[in-house]
Amino acid sequence: MTETLPHPGTDQAAHDLALLDTSHLSDALDKLGINGQIGGLLPLQRTSRLVGRAFTVRYVPITGTGGTVGDYIDDLDPGTVVVIDNAGRTDVTVWGDLLTATASQRGIAGTVIDGVCRDSDRAVELGYPVYARSRWMRTGKDRVRVESYNVPVTLGGVCVEAADYLVGDGDGVVCVPAARVREVIDIATEIRIAEDAIRRAVEDGASLREARTAHGYHTLQTRKD
Repeated sequence: MTETLPHPGTDQAAHDLALLDTSHLSDALDKLGINGQIGGLLPLQRTSRLVGRAFTVRYVPITGTGGTVGDYIDDLDPGTVVVIDNAGRTDVTVWGDLLTATASQRGIAGTVIDGVCRDSDRAVELGYPVYARSRWMRTGKDRVRVESYNVPVTLGGVCVEAADYLVGDGDGVVCVPAARVREVIDIATEIRIAEDAIRRAVEDGASLREARTAHGYHTLQTRKD
């Protein structure tokens, strides 16, 4: 069902992304002209952290009878991020307790939903990262069905392809295209280093204006030509 992805312990890009905040990555995406900041999705827990490669799932409304909400979770490798496109619907859920428990048991890195989840207390209890538009209890069974797996999907205005990298923290979630992950990491790392230097300069007595000017703060995220 899904391509074999590098184990998170051997995926250098995933390791390097885990050292960066979404703010660093967002600025790097801006600099490269990449639309990767997924709008409107926030974590159930402010302290959540998520890094991994996407397994995409697209849901569509049931127009007749039948259909399935999917048993795909049993086939995924540890470190995978489940990325669900439910067209931003907030009236039916596509993720709940049984999926959370199974994903947590299997070492799945987390779930990102353009839609809603339910049984949120269970995810919090297990420390399992879920990013969604909101939470609500109404089931998607007999209302939506899985249309396809590992196809390009759209979440919060961002196209996510299978095996792209997802990074989430308390501020939200970004998608880093697999084909450009090293570029993004390199620029985001430069931004993090510059911001750390500015912070240290201020702590040592410099004004913020002086520190920002010295380290090129105002052009850190300016788009490259």
